[in-house]
Amino acid sequence: MAKNTAERRYDRIAWLYDFMEKPMERMFFSGLRKELLSSLQGKVLEVGVGTGKNIPYYPEGVELTAIDISSKMLAKAGRRAERLGKEADLRQMDAENLDFPDNYFDYAVATFVFCSVPDPVKGLIELKRVVKDDGLVLLIEHVRSQNRFLGKIMDWLNPVVRAIMGPNINRRTVENVEKAGLEVISVERRGPEIVKKIQARPPRGGETSP
Repeated sequence: MAKNTAERRYDRIAWLYDFMEKPMERMFFSGLRKELLSSLQGKVLEVGVGTGKNIPYYPEGVELTAIDISSKMLAKAGRRAERLGKEADLRQMDAENLDFPDNYFDYAVATFVFCSVPDPVKGLIELKRVVKDDGLVLLIEHVRSQNRFLGKIMDWLNPVVRAIMGPNINRRTVENVEKAGLEVISVERRGPEIVKKIQARPPRGGETSP
């Protein structure tokens, strides 16, 4: 099967990915990952595992399934899990078409992923489908600034950043979560104004979904 654009892009940069993000990882991202993941339990799905940067922060006993579109990213994640002695079921899969049953996971997690999923609403609908009725969707994402001037700059720069790195820097991810029919529980700023921690859940009380 031919590789799609996202798969080719991330296969191409997998060897350099950790190096490119190392400064921000040390200063900022690693603490966010620990905050998001350290209390999880049960069956957890991570979408967009990449090179496995979240793997060190999952507690013992978590039943982790992690997917990515890129086989080369997954290979790096597998080596990281092996070095850490962590168990993870790693699978190559598209976030927009998850090969899991409905109501299966206690948590679905994504960190800095839905800036890159081609159809983010479709991917978020899939998370809603595979998470249990009493489960949670946990995201850390960079989003378009609400500042009018900065937001316009992000719109202008987005084609350049996307061509070089892959992600969109101007996604309105909170709005996309709502469009997917998930109930937003909380949105918290984490550091820069454009980084948000989002907690959401499947709708309760028989509400309809997209």
